[in-house]
Amino acid sequence: MNLNYFLFLFLATIGTGISYGQYEFSGYVNTTQWEGEVYLSVVEDYRKVSGVYPEQIIHKVYPDSSGYFKFSGNNLPEENRIYRIHVDSCNESDQTANHFNGHCPNSREIFFVANNKDSLQLPFSFDNEMFCKVVSGNEKAKAFLKIDSLKNDMRFAFGTYRSEANRKINTKKWFKTLQHYGELLNEPLAELYIYSYISDRRNELHTYYLQDIKTSSYYNELLGRLKQNYSESPYTKQYEAEIMSDQFLVNAERRSGIPWWVYVVSCVALVSILGNFYFFGKYKKLKNDIPAVQELLSSQEQKVLDLILKDKSNKEIAAAMFVSVSTVKTHINNLYKKLKVSSRAEAKALFEK
Repeated sequence: MNLNYFLFLFLATIGTGISYGQYEFSGYVNTTQWEGEVYLSVVEDYRKVSGVYPEQIIHKVYPDSSGYFKFSGNNLPEENRIYRIHVDSCNESDQTANHFNGHCPNSREIFFVANNKDSLQLPFSFDNEMFCKVVSGNEKAKAFLKIDSLKNDMRFAFGTYRSEANRKINTKKWFKTLQHYGELLNEPLAELYIYSYISDRRNELHTYYLQDIKTSSYYNELLGRLKQNYSESPYTKQYEAEIMSDQFLVNAERRSGIPWWVYVVSCVALVSILGNFYFFGKYKKLKNDIPAVQELLSSQEQKVLDLILKDKSNKEIAAAMFVSVSTVKTHINNLYKKLKVSSRAEAKALFEK
C-alpha cells in the first residue's frame, strides 16, 4: 500500500514536470563594465522590441562576483515568445526618469525565442564579450542574433557608397534578402522581427515595403503561418490588424491614384463633421425641450442652474444658498441628468441665445 502511494507521488511529480516545464536562462555579464541588476522581459508587442518598457519586465536578478546570473521558474507561456535580457548603466535614482523611457545612454541587450521548457545559456565570447552567443536546445532561440548580424551587413552595404543609385540597388536587394532569410528560419516570430524592421517608417526599406505590399502574397502567407503556430497570441492579432490596414491604404491609393495619407485625413475630417452634426442636433433638440425640462427641476436645482449661468463657483453657490458644497454638488449632478449634459459648459450652451 505504501509502495503504491510513493509510486503514485513519483509519477505525479514527473507528470507535473512534463506538463508545466521549467525554464532556465543563464549567462554572464562583464562586471567591470556593468553593475546592478540583469532584467528579463517578455516582448508581446513586436513594435516594442527595441527599448525598455516597464510592462514587459517580469524578473530581475543580481549577478554574482564572476558576473554569472540565472533566471528560472515555470511561469512562462508554453509556446514560444520573444524575450529580452538586458543590462544598463542607470543608477538606482535615475531609473524612474530614464530606465523605462527607451534606453539609458549605455545598455546591452539580447533577444531570443524561448518557451517555458527551454534552457538557454549566454556565455562570454571572445575578449569577454557578452550577449553575442546563444547556447540552447531550441534552435529558434538563435534566430534574432542571426537576423541582427544580417542587418549589420546591410548597414555596411548602405554606408559604403551613399549615392542615390546605391541606395536604390541596396534597398531592393536587402529587402528581399531579409524577407527570404526570415522564411528560411522557419519561425514566424523571427519573420515578425524582420517585418517590424522593414515596415518601420524610419528606415530606408519602408518605401519599398509600401510597393511590395501591393502585389506580394508573402504578407498573407506570413499571417497564415502565424495563425497556424500562434493562433491565440497577441503577435498574430497585432500583425493581422496592421497588415489589413496597410493593404487597404495602399490598394485604395493604387485604384484611385490618391495617396494613402489623403484617406486618413479625409476619415478624420469626416468623423469631425459627423460629430459636429451629432452634437449640434443634440443641443438643438435639447434647446427645443428646455421649457419642458426646466419644469422637472426642483426649486433648489433651478437656483443652482441660475447661479451656474452667472459663472458662480460651487463655493459661491453654497454661500448664496446657505447650504454645504456637497449639497450643491448633489443638485448639480441631478440637474445634469435632467438636462442630459455632463459639464457646466454644456449646460450653459443650452441657454445661449
